[in-house]
Amino acid sequence: MATSNSPFLSLIIFLSIPLLSHSEPQLSLDYYKATCPDFANIVTETVTTKQIATPTTAAATLRIFFHDCMVDGCDASVLIAPNKFNKVERDNELDHTLPGDGFDVVTRTKTALELACPMTVSCADILAQVARDLVVMVGGPNYPVLLGRKDSLASQLNDVEPNIPQPNMTMDHIINLFESKGFTVHEMVAVVGAHTLGFAHCSEFADRLYQDPDMNPKYAEALKKFCSNYTKDPTMSAFLDLYTPGKFDNMYYQNLLKGLGLLSTDQMMAEDPRTRPFVERYAANQTAFFVDFAEGMQKMGTIDVKTGDEGNIRRRCDVFNTVRT
Repeated sequence: MATSNSPFLSLIIFLSIPLLSHSEPQLSLDYYKATCPDFANIVTETVTTKQIATPTTAAATLRIFFHDCMVDGCDASVLIAPNKFNKVERDNELDHTLPGDGFDVVTRTKTALELACPMTVSCADILAQVARDLVVMVGGPNYPVLLGRKDSLASQLNDVEPNIPQPNMTMDHIINLFESKGFTVHEMVAVVGAHTLGFAHCSEFADRLYQDPDMNPKYAEALKKFCSNYTKDPTMSAFLDLYTPGKFDNMYYQNLLKGLGLLSTDQMMAEDPRTRPFVERYAANQTAFFVDFAEGMQKMGTIDVKTGDEGNIRRRCDVFNTVRT
């Protein structure tokens, strides 16, 4: 029998997931077959080199992909760098901690693709494909990535806060936010499983260390000591998955059932009767998590995509084109 991390399971997951019926008709799996036939190979080669050199890249890119898709759709608007003329998404405080390695791997991939097929591949498609390849690299499931997105023509600071889950939100608020993007509670719990990778800054969870009865007391005490100087050093952070932070697995859900969720919004999923059954399911069955996460990521990647004249292909991912293309 294949194990949960075997290539056979990834292949089964890839072949068993149907294309989403709500996807834009312009998106397809072979969108660049004629115009950039080496697209997939170039992405994989660039991603592999970056992840081996910097193992935090997978978590970083997943977080950026999530922030991009949740705010006005998967259109690379989060990639636009701040400048003195326009307050963009990355100027919002919620995006200040988006990791640089995620932006770097997209930039490297765009540079390589521009050499092979200039002004052909959108930054939005690059981000989606890179995120998938990185999930696979760290042991997660494979899944099909629909392609054909255009890059946004705008990026606005004020669009971020209403669309990104925050540590002080109630479960009602978070469920409503995901429902507004077309996700069921079941799908929400699955895609939040991306927290099996990465870290959170102490400022995002410090308050709950002193007042959250659902948190494992020994874990809380250890974090109090670890984060004792976070006000002086705002870069201090802790892994979201205490035991296997660099491996894509179901340990995140197992941790939640033990009161070892780092963020209050994560731990609430193990306590709320609407979400706990799915936490328990994924904690007990990694294959079920992988299948549902793969479906959720495919769905995430088609939120409000720009096609046709709604966007363009950027020459650089961090700046708008001076002339529409």
